[in-house]
Amino acid sequence: MTATDTPIPDGGLEALSALVRRDLDLLDFYGPTWTKAEEGVLDVAIIGGGQSGLGAAFGLMREKVKNILVLDENPAGYEGPWATYARMITLRTPKHLTAIDYGQPNLTFRAYWEAQHGAAGWAALDKIARADWMAYLRWFRRTLDIPVRNSAKVVGITPIGGERHQISLADGSSLTAKKVVLATGIQGGGEWHTPDFIKSALPPSRYAHTSQEIDYGAMKGRRIAILGGGASAFDNAQHALKAGVGAAHVFIRRPALPKVNPIRYMESVGFSRHYADLDDAAKYAVTDSFLKRNQPPTNDTFQRAAAYPGFSLHTGSPWTAVKETAAGVEITTPKGTFTYDFLVLSTGIKTDANLRPELAAVAKDIKLWADAFTPADGKRSPMVDEHPYLGPGFQLQGKTEAGAQRLYGLFAFNYSALASLGLSAAALSGMKFALPRLVGAITAQLFLDARGEILDGFYSYAESEFVSEATVMV
Repeated sequence: MTATDTPIPDGGLEALSALVRRDLDLLDFYGPTWTKAEEGVLDVAIIGGGQSGLGAAFGLMREKVKNILVLDENPAGYEGPWATYARMITLRTPKHLTAIDYGQPNLTFRAYWEAQHGAAGWAALDKIARADWMAYLRWFRRTLDIPVRNSAKVVGITPIGGERHQISLADGSSLTAKKVVLATGIQGGGEWHTPDFIKSALPPSRYAHTSQEIDYGAMKGRRIAILGGGASAFDNAQHALKAGVGAAHVFIRRPALPKVNPIRYMESVGFSRHYADLDDAAKYAVTDSFLKRNQPPTNDTFQRAAAYPGFSLHTGSPWTAVKETAAGVEITTPKGTFTYDFLVLSTGIKTDANLRPELAAVAKDIKLWADAFTPADGKRSPMVDEHPYLGPGFQLQGKTEAGAQRLYGLFAFNYSALASLGLSAAALSGMKFALPRLVGAITAQLFLDARGEILDGFYSYAESEFVSEATVMV
């Protein structure tokens, strides 16, 4: 029997969940924890309940670290971007990539899909639909019984001594944790970027970033302009046109859309597993190149948008100025001026820990690539320099010894890890290799923090194992 001949479990997803739990039981997943309970103190708090946070939680549970809690600001089932602001039809990554299953076959998306649609359904699937991926994450959380507190927005993380951190929530409550994982996604190392010349010229009612909620249905027949050539620009164009927007024009500064997606190369030659083994000079050069190259839209997304008569692509057309007029919003480009009813910004992210409210108490302590490395040719990349210079297990590191003490126990498992550890923390392409690295670093800290007590217990350990009657041999 080949893999594609594997039958669907009787009972579909419920049967598959039972198989997962059976597999985990065979691997002693449900055995006792080894960390010592401390009243009112979590071993690990994970900020963010999307795919990264769920994957981190499962990894820790596999290592018998169970005094953990995932905190997410969204309602249950709406963690991450997939059911909120993401507007792509499908994921961009190939369907066969695995991410948060830790090598458990029955936990893969493929197993989840085949349990409902069979092997033929998997063979017929091109890319994973966004809604299907979110449904898989909900099933993953439910099957593994991952502890998540929803509607829990973290507003502050403060070191309180004794290798502890206080986590303040928007509702006024707080938690204490030994370790804190920032599984805060693409924007987790800074914020979505809105150019200053737009913020200073227009009221917020005239524009929105693609990361925001946008009611395209209320714009039927109207004209929108989208700034940026990233994949989200075309996701939003097709989504808006489908909702009835009269025109969606995409403006990019490049003379043409990029053709090459460097991520596909990185997935095929071991980058995801071994990027962290490169020296700093190579990491700096690779990240600089990656950030300059951009990821093109998928062919199907572009074609879906271009199929609408209201779609248009303006190349070589950066916006040099915007202003509000009686007719709408006028934008100026090297190729002329144009007027629209609303602007949509696909302008990416700005990496800067000082922009994260939850890191206000420690942001200035964080060592950056600008602090740690100078390229041999002296040509600095401001975008690379702004990234945190992380330890090999996603540990935030300090500019000073005092700063390092305040940051001890904090892990940046978000997109700001790009320069230090590659496409890893917020990218499905590398999560398969990133999660074990993160989990190993956290458990190592937990063990070494308790080394005195653990070693004392070892030296005094005297529980009898051999209890047979002694036999005197003559």
